[in-house]
Amino acid sequence: MDFFLQDMMHAPFWIAAVQIIGVNIILSGDNAVVIAMACMTLPPKQRLWGMVLGAGVAVLLRVVFTLVVAEAMNYPFLKLVGGALLFWVAVKLVTEDSEGEGVEGGETLWSAVRIVAIADIVMSLDNVIAIAASAEMAAARVDIANAATIKATLIIFGLATSVPLIVAGSAVLMALLSRFRVLVWAGGALLGWVAGDIMATDPVLAKVLSEGQLHLLHDWGGPVGGIIVLGLGYIMVGRHRALILDEILAGVALVLWIVVDRISDGLFGGATPDLTKIWGVRGALIVAMAIGYALCRVIWHAEKQEA
Repeated sequence: MDFFLQDMMHAPFWIAAVQIIGVNIILSGDNAVVIAMACMTLPPKQRLWGMVLGAGVAVLLRVVFTLVVAEAMNYPFLKLVGGALLFWVAVKLVTEDSEGEGVEGGETLWSAVRIVAIADIVMSLDNVIAIAASAEMAAARVDIANAATIKATLIIFGLATSVPLIVAGSAVLMALLSRFRVLVWAGGALLGWVAGDIMATDPVLAKVLSEGQLHLLHDWGGPVGGIIVLGLGYIMVGRHRALILDEILAGVALVLWIVVDRISDGLFGGATPDLTKIWGVRGALIVAMAIGYALCRVIWHAEKQEA
């Protein structure tokens, strides 16, 4: 228990938890729609309870499901399969607008809870794969000696924390994803990054690659995964229409992130990385990209109005 408390006091644990929460929230736009539709026909006094209880049952089932998937990823080839599925989910995310599944409204509180729980589980394969993969990589960075315990804790904490956020902010989330398409593509790049990371650590690769090749793969699996997702997204979307500003800016942001991250890792990484400085650089980059994104949208809208 002492090691667990010590791990929780370190920044990597909370960084990993925030990553899992972020992945789950990004992928739960359709789940938020299901919750709203299932509870909209309830009496006003029961709607909040319907959302809370439905999400609570769903998160318990999803925790069990995710833990099973996370443990299964320790077997050869399963990380490759899971990463491939996650790539598919990421590409689908950036090439299709999120649309909620048609769900009938519940006539009673418990019927609404049942609808939310069943629909959430059926629609949550992408969440499960992404969270299991994120927890797998994060646990190794936090404490390799106790990775299994840390992984389970991160999964439970991440899911339990993110579901209430989804319930409370489902309308806001859907509005943001609809208005700022760059967030959808950023989420796709994040999933591609996670997929590349998890595939690079499949045990079977150690049997066919040299130590140097494995090291290079571990360093670049994530960045290349993000590039692959956005690249495929550009190709598939470009066949039907011209790319919009947000989609282009997502690619620019990914390239900037990779370049700055590699430079930062070279300066502050090594055997004993200075995480404070590394994440200080990343935080400054996020702020700079947000400002740049806002300016680009202002300029683009101004030119559009003049035209």
